[in-house]
Amino acid sequence: MDVTGLEIVEDRTEGSLADEGFLRIRRYRLRHVHADGSRGAPYPCDVMSRKDVDAVAVVLYERTGRRVQVVLKEGVRPPVFLRRMKTLVRPDDRERLMVTEIAAGVLEEGDRGDGAIERRAAAEAEEECGTTIDPAGVRELGGPSFPSPGVTDEKVFFASAAVRIAEATEILGDGSGMEEGTRRVVLDLRAAIAGCRSGEIPDMKTELALLRLCDQLGYLPQLDAFVDELPDALRARFAPPGIACESESDA
Repeated sequence: MDVTGLEIVEDRTEGSLADEGFLRIRRYRLRHVHADGSRGAPYPCDVMSRKDVDAVAVVLYERTGRRVQVVLKEGVRPPVFLRRMKTLVRPDDRERLMVTEIAAGVLEEGDRGDGAIERRAAAEAEEECGTTIDPAGVRELGGPSFPSPGVTDEKVFFASAAVRIAEATEILGDGSGMEEGTRRVVLDLRAAIAGCRSGEIPDMKTELALLRLCDQLGYLPQLDAFVDELPDALRARFAPPGIACESESDA
């Protein structure tokens, strides 16, 4: 069922403790310790966290010859929509109830040991995009990153997985209210990157993951070409750094 709006039923902010709820805030006063043993001036520092600290973000794609399509999901993002209640230094160009992004979710208590990233990526792909993938087919997509290290201690692990878009099924979600109305979005890879650059897809992890997928596939979006299509003299210059390329037969 399509979601067309969002209303606040109750504001429980007043009287709530910083260490309760899904997101928790630790309010510290810190100071720097210098190499010579001296201390800097104390300063306040709030750290936002949660019980399950880290997350996995997985970009799902299907490659058919030169064409690469990615599977994203569009869902309600209350923090973005509720920006309408604030006086912003630079107002948004429009209100956003829905945000398009790649599948992602927190690493839960049971996600430990070898294969944890792959299993969680597979679970989120099914819950949020209706795609079934074998965890063995999930590839880590470069190193993890801190999305906002001045505010939160969350670290995001990036992954990719090839899917068959025609075999995707109904999106069931995880049962939470926030995932009500989530729908699948399929775009050409280059169009998805353009959407990120224009702000139509205003999700930072999605843009980063899509560009890393380009590296993995050896695809150059600015040229709309693959590295192996370039003249020999240019291949080395355009070889993507940091992530091993796969060939078309690997996809």
